[in-house]
Amino acid sequence: MDSLKKILRSWNDINLIVRILAGLVLGIVLGMLAPGLDLISLLGSLFVAALKAVAPILVFFLVISALANTRTDGSMKSVILLYAVSTLTASLVAVLASFLFPTPLTLAAPPESALASPSGIGDVLQALIMNIVSNPVGALMNANYIGILAWAVVLGIALRAATEGTRAVLTNIAEAVSKVVRWVIAAAPFGILGLVYTSVSTSGLEIFTEYGRLLLVLVGSMLFIALVTNPLMVFLSIRKNPYPLVLRCLRDSGITAFFTRSSAANIPINMELCRNLGLNKDSYSVSIPLGATINMAGAAVTIAVMAMAAAHTLGIAIDPLTAVLLCVLAAVSAAGASGVAGGSLLLIPLACSLFGIPNDIAMQVVAIGFIIGVVQDSFETALNSSSDVLFTTTAELGNRRKAGISLGLEGVLTGKGTSGKGTSGKDAPGKGGTR
Repeated sequence: MDSLKKILRSWNDINLIVRILAGLVLGIVLGMLAPGLDLISLLGSLFVAALKAVAPILVFFLVISALANTRTDGSMKSVILLYAVSTLTASLVAVLASFLFPTPLTLAAPPESALASPSGIGDVLQALIMNIVSNPVGALMNANYIGILAWAVVLGIALRAATEGTRAVLTNIAEAVSKVVRWVIAAAPFGILGLVYTSVSTSGLEIFTEYGRLLLVLVGSMLFIALVTNPLMVFLSIRKNPYPLVLRCLRDSGITAFFTRSSAANIPINMELCRNLGLNKDSYSVSIPLGATINMAGAAVTIAVMAMAAAHTLGIAIDPLTAVLLCVLAAVSAAGASGVAGGSLLLIPLACSLFGIPNDIAMQVVAIGFIIGVVQDSFETALNSSSDVLFTTTAELGNRRKAGISLGLEGVLTGKGTSGKGTSGKDAPGKGGTR
């Protein structure tokens, strides 16, 4: 027993990215050398089944807990507005990129017949409304993510008036479900092994060319948001060159988030960075944890691009109005993304359900997301987490500008250091904070 514990401890001490890469490589090798081993393929099937089981509960309790426990005042309005606009803009960029570079996927078990394409926005809205008013228990049982999200929002708002103890219970449940998700994702190397083995043994190595195109659309969209649309939003707020601040946040927050692959794990890093920047502690102590929950531009990109890829795979035509609805849905559902590695992938079925794509097919798309997740999720988390600090700083500077107060933080805007009472001479920018 002690030997088994040592083996498990040694396994868990290995970085998850390294373990997934090992599973990826081993799956390729076995798929080429020994195709047809059902036991290895079973690993992928079990992994997808576990995802399908935990995803509805994850969405339900995360959204309820986030809404029930969020407390904001007038000073937070600018931050929340920036979060919302950024996430919505990200989903718009992702949908446009998917139209420009359509990427159909090769699924492990493609459907026998193509699904009927929605005839227009009316059919989509009718299906959307009927899913919203579905029975909440039935929505959980049938993985009706739109119904799950609707009921979670209603209950979360209603529970804002609940006692502190009740809201604490909701938080504990959400944390417990997130822990279960971590357990499932800890098994991702074995699931990826099985999924890659099945893909390579049935479709050959050509399948990775397809995944490469998908990855380029995802990462390209995220880089465009980080280096173009987000700086534009910052400039409109502070009327100064935004790039010193943008690059500072990417350097001091984005790099650590890239490797932790968890917005939640990067909260201490972001809090310390805000302190080093001399920001108001009363503001960033709320906005940073809130951003780790609702500021999910990277997640919106992932959800929108993967849902569009699923629609292209099934030959579903998407008109412009339906695409706009997808942008809104991707932005809203991204706010429910878990703060753990791969959390946004579990929300892809929510967007897929907008087009009537069955959950079984949607979860195959999720599985593809895990295959490319070593790179995709790292970029996604870096964008999400670094923009939490970016928009917290932008909101404070923007409010100062509107009030006619000197912006301060000149060191931040010039990239030469920090100023303000939140920093001491002993503090080196970017070195504070621990996981």
